[in-house]
Amino acid sequence: MATKTEDETGVTTGAETAEKKADGPGRETTAEVAENTPHAADDTDGEPTAQAGGAPAAGPSGVGQGAGAVVSVVLGLASLNGGWLGTVAAARQTLIGQLETSSRAGVAQQIQAVYGDAWQATALWAGVFALAALVTGFVVLARPAFGAPGRPQAPWIKSVAWAGVTVGVIGLLLAVLKYTGILFGLPSAS
Repeated sequence: MATKTEDETGVTTGAETAEKKADGPGRETTAEVAENTPHAADDTDGEPTAQAGGAPAAGPSGVGQGAGAVVSVVLGLASLNGGWLGTVAAARQTLIGQLETSSRAGVAQQIQAVYGDAWQATALWAGVFALAALVTGFVVLARPAFGAPGRPQAPWIKSVAWAGVTVGVIGLLLAVLKYTGILFGLPSAS
């Protein structure tokens, strides 16, 4: 015989009952075991920990924050090595420098047009990646302040986000030093 019951939260559940068998005293039927078993959604502090069917309770899982933290680190690493876009921009700038520089131009002008501008293009793209890493890392770190109160951010997410911010700062510093010529400046033409 099937019956439907409603618990104190208003959720209707179907419970199958069986008639008590005369197997002996102290034996419980399926319905009695179900009635005496605490609900999966009840917790010691009264907050639900699982939904019907054993699924975890709805709420932020931190997957997006974790992905953002990893993206921050990857962007920071791309800023350190220049990335594919930096390489393509440098090659393009080298070609433009070769096409626009006349053969009558001085040696210093040719070096700047062919090599210096390409070096600065690489540094510029490295700086873009470093800034993207910084912004992404800071957004991940600031997200809990605007999210669900009382839900702490997983420690690994904070660690990876801080790593992304750190690598981004290093990448930005190196990009500025490369762009200004302080780090690996062009050789003099004399």
